[in-house]
Amino acid sequence: MTQQEMNIDIQVASEKHLSYVDTILETIADAAQIRGTGIARRNPDYIEKKIVEGKAIIALSGEEFAGFCYIESWGHEKFVANSGLIVVDKYRGQGLAKNIKRKAFELSRKRYPHAKIFGLTTGLAVMKINSELGYKPVTFSELTDDEQFWKGCQSCVNYDILLRTNRKHCLCTGMLFDPDRDAKPDPIPPKKLGVYERWLRFKRFVFLSGNRKKNNKNGKPNLLKGFFAALFA
Repeated sequence: MTQQEMNIDIQVASEKHLSYVDTILETIADAAQIRGTGIARRNPDYIEKKIVEGKAIIALSGEEFAGFCYIESWGHEKFVANSGLIVVDKYRGQGLAKNIKRKAFELSRKRYPHAKIFGLTTGLAVMKINSELGYKPVTFSELTDDEQFWKGCQSCVNYDILLRTNRKHCLCTGMLFDPDRDAKPDPIPPKKLGVYERWLRFKRFVFLSGNRKKNNKNGKPNLLKGFFAALFA
């Protein structure tokens, strides 16, 4: 069933949508638990604020909640992040996430036309969507240095990785759209997506196996075995 057949409306959220806040938070929390990867927790006041400020995108099928995303500016509006992208299970697989993300991207460009737009993701699907919008993978040093943004990562299960790498690496991949450089989208080709997928697997292995090396004297045999398993899985 397509989005049109489900009659899904994607729009900029407003005060009339505040009744969906609890549902939004529950959906984000459920997704974080299922994935077992990094999705930072949000509180009700924060989500309410994004909606009231007109900085959120909501997808509805009639009155039923289907998806959500919001934007936030950082570093004195030099950067904008699209965060909290979520789609309810029953509405997945229909391109809804891509359309929500596109709507959030358009809202970001409209409200902050000169800002660099960025995001952190652990998902290959989101990387593909970002790529189609013109984002490029970058190092964390190219993202905002606004401490308030990075403080938001504290509720993520992988925050310890960010700390022990001095905020240079994590399971997330940083992606950036620079309006002065990336005006014309250059999507990642399918072959290169395969490379990124192996890279994401390798990062998970490296950063999550730091303590596993203690299982033997040197840790090298297990590390090499895990390296090849992650790279060529």
